Amino acid sequence: MATDLLVSYLDYIAYERRLSNLTRENYERDIKSLLKLSEGQTLDAIKPQHIRRFVAAMHGKGLSSKSIARALSSWRGFFHFLTLRHNFSSNPCIGMKAPKAAKTLPQALSIEQAVKLVSINENSLLGVRDHAILELFYSSGLRLAELVGLDIEALNFGEGIATVTGKGQKTRIVPMGTHAMNAIKKWLEMRAQIKLDETDPSALFITQQGKRITPRAIQYRIKQWAIKRDINSDVHPHMLRHSFATHVLQSSGDLRAVQEMLGHANISTTQVYTHLDFQHLAKVYDSAHPRARKK
Repeated sequence: MATDLLVSYLDYIAYERRLSNLTRENYERDIKSLLKLSEGQTLDAIKPQHIRRFVAAMHGKGLSSKSIARALSSWRGFFHFLTLRHNFSSNPCIGMKAPKAAKTLPQALSIEQAVKLVSINENSLLGVRDHAILELFYSSGLRLAELVGLDIEALNFGEGIATVTGKGQKTRIVPMGTHAMNAIKKWLEMRAQIKLDETDPSALFITQQGKRITPRAIQYRIKQWAIKRDINSDVHPHMLRHSFATHVLQSSGDLRAVQEMLGHANISTTQVYTHLDFQHLAKVYDSAHPRARKK
C-alpha cells in the first residue's frame, strides 16, 4: 500500500508538477527513509509525535540539519498529496522543523585561484571540453544540473548569452564571458568529430562516446584539474558558482544583478554573499587603516 502511494506521488510530481529528475530522486530517497523509520506502520497512522521521533533518530545518526530539513520538506509534500488525493485526514509534518545548525558561509576561490583553475591550455579532446566547462561555470555562475542540461541551441554567441533551465523548471538568461565563448567555440569544433548519441544529439557537453556528460563526471574532472593546477582546496562545481557571485559582487556591489544571474527566487538567499564581501572588505581595512588591528 505504502509503495503504491509512493509511486502515485512520484508520478504526480513528475507529470503534473514537472519537477526535475534529480528532485524526484531526492524525494523518493527521503520518502523511502520515512517508510523505513516507520517500521511497517501504516502511513495514515503516523502522527506528529512519530515525525518528531523520526527527526530525533536522524539527528542522532549524525545527519546534518540541512539533510533533515530536506527530508521534512519531502515528507510534508508527500502527506499534502495524500490529504488531497487519498483522503488522509491530516499532514503530521505541518509545523515540524529540523534542528538548527550554525550558519556556514559558502566557500569561494580567490580571483587568482579561479583564474588559475579555468586557464587550461590543452589541445586534447577532454582538455578542450573541460576548459569550456570551467570557463562557463565561472563566467555564468551556473548550477551543476544547469550546465549538464545545456543544449547547443541554448547558446547565443551574437549576444553573448545562454538560456538555462534552473530549479522548478524556471528559465533565465545568463551572460557568457568572452573567454567562455571562445572556449566553447573551440570545444564545438572538437565535438563535431564525435559520433553523437542519437537519442540526445543536442547536448552541449558530451563524453567521448557521444553521451551527455554526467554530474558525477564533471565533479571528478574539476577535482582532478584543481590538483593539477596546485589549488589546495576541495574544489567542486558549486564553489565556482560561489566564486562567480562573490567576485561579481565585490566588483559591482549590485546585489540585485547577482540575484538575477544566480536565479535566486529570494534576495535573502543571495545576501549570504554580502557576508563574504564584508570579509573581503575587512581584510582590506585590516591591512590599510592605521587604526586597524594588524597582526
